[in-house]
Amino acid sequence: MDAEQGTSLAEALAGAQSDSGRAAARVVIALATAARDLAAVIARPTPGERLGAATGGANTDGDAQRKLDLIAEDLCRDALAGAGVGPYLSEEADDPMILDPRGSVAVAIDPLDGSSNIDVNGVIGTIFSVLPADPEAGDAAAPFLKGGRGQLAAGFFMYGPKTTLVVSLGAGVDVFTLDPAAGEFVLVERGLQIPEGTAEYAINASNHRHWTAPVRHYIEDCTRGADGPHGRNFNMRWCASLVGDAFRIFTRGGVFLYPSDSRKGYEKGRLRLLYEASPMAFLAEQAGGGATDGERPVLDLIAERPHERAPLIMGSADKVEKIARYHHDVELARRGPPVMSVAQA
Repeated sequence: MDAEQGTSLAEALAGAQSDSGRAAARVVIALATAARDLAAVIARPTPGERLGAATGGANTDGDAQRKLDLIAEDLCRDALAGAGVGPYLSEEADDPMILDPRGSVAVAIDPLDGSSNIDVNGVIGTIFSVLPADPEAGDAAAPFLKGGRGQLAAGFFMYGPKTTLVVSLGAGVDVFTLDPAAGEFVLVERGLQIPEGTAEYAINASNHRHWTAPVRHYIEDCTRGADGPHGRNFNMRWCASLVGDAFRIFTRGGVFLYPSDSRKGYEKGRLRLLYEASPMAFLAEQAGGGATDGERPVLDLIAERPHERAPLIMGSADKVEKIARYHHDVELARRGPPVMSVAQA
């Protein structure tokens, strides 16, 4: 994106040279409109009304759908219906659908990440992936089952103190912030790079007893601080929303871990590959970082089903590479989990 700070999103994306680039840009601009409207809904006073209230339904992952989940889904789907999108895959729908039979791109989306944060005024967001589609194929699922390296664009909106867009069309990562007065997103940072050397990690430590040996060994070595093999003290951070932890890591460095574990339903991780792990991995690599499932780069994973899950370890390249080495250490795996627990560290 050839643009200067303060440039509007539409102006920043106007320089796309290819047909696929222009198609991806239309998707991002359409979603920005949905995100602007969703941010207004979130900020609006609602006496006696809870946007985080359960609706009685459940999404494809079995999680309770909340009122704001459905509002976000409607806003995103309606915005994309006029943006040249053919196949559309959402966390809130059981099956992919075709929005525009002539659409040349496909979109996979989590309309509202971090639903548990809604009523506590925590960070929530929208995560999306844009892929090429063949209008002649007529198969709503096909574009999503080809691996993450074919993504045309990926990004996420974060609804926090500021409404922020982190996005890449395959030539670096740029950051935009919503100007509420103007009603549009403006460029605030070009070419975002994930810093290395940061002594922070993000993981839900309450699950430590379920982790695999490599993850437990890595985290235990972090909690040992300067006395451990890393030789420095670490801080742990956890937002309970992927977008919140991702944005901190993209701006400050460190590593985010949502690994597979021994619990039923978590054997292959919990995040959805197509509209959570894969777009985040695309952004991480574009920002000079990395993303792995422990064994392989996330962008090399090919989904067999639209709502497939995957582990995600993402962040600074040095941290991701080190954690991958823990996973490939045969002797470490043979020794099993360490005796010391995170709770005792």
